Amino acid sequence: MIWRAINRTIDLSQRGMIMGILNTTPDSFSDGGLHDDTTRALKHAFQMIEEGAEIIDVGGESTRPGAPKVTVQEELQRVIPVICELRATWKGLISIDTTKAHVASVALDVGADIINDISGLRADADMLPLCLRSRCGVIIMHMQGTPQTMQLCPTYEDVVDEVRSFFEERYRAITTAGVTAEQLCFDPGIGFGKTPEHNWTLLQRLPELLIHQRPLLLGISRKSFIGHRLRDPEIAHRNWPTVALTAYGREHGAMIHRVHEVKNNAQALRMTEALTQAD
Repeated sequence: MIWRAINRTIDLSQRGMIMGILNTTPDSFSDGGLHDDTTRALKHAFQMIEEGAEIIDVGGESTRPGAPKVTVQEELQRVIPVICELRATWKGLISIDTTKAHVASVALDVGADIINDISGLRADADMLPLCLRSRCGVIIMHMQGTPQTMQLCPTYEDVVDEVRSFFEERYRAITTAGVTAEQLCFDPGIGFGKTPEHNWTLLQRLPELLIHQRPLLLGISRKSFIGHRLRDPEIAHRNWPTVALTAYGREHGAMIHRVHEVKNNAQALRMTEALTQAD
């Protein structure tokens, strides 16, 4: 299972990766305002790297349910200084979490390796040509609706079949356009246009979402469906349940894990691999 990102080749055949979340926003659901200047953002990025993150995912627009849109200029002001400074001192993988092709293009120019697009390259017609030209890594996420509408009334006949069909459609359309299959990674979009029951069904049937030997990314960190199941509204109480789901996800085929708290999830990932790969 090879994933390619510009001049990098990542072998995910046996070893998964932790992606550390770096929100430079004032309004993200669990860490809004904590890293919304360059100095604080970089301090947090290097802490996550020290704790085991091999990808830093930089985002400048909140995608929580009902979040307002931000302008291209505002998003650029939030993310580009952070990516520039991070690339100047770190050789690891950087992803830009955006649906805007111009933001993604500038981020790639200053050192990002991967585009993480929650719209699956559907929100901006210029995003697919950019992925083709740059040969960057591409994360394709499933979302029903938009962040402004996605949780109003998410409905599926079979959520797993529909998410898998979306992956297949995106795979065909994107590779037909010339983007190589090895650039692609898929994310079922836990919490994006799904009820808690939809999220649990996707997790229970995770192996059914694996297509064409492409890596699967799991983004479940601190999400509300965890609190719903535990009947506990405190976001701070979701860190250890996230660790449990990271171990479960790795055992069932997810190779990239997008999390807020890196150290414990990285340790869970390595221990799960030690057990599943033991002779």
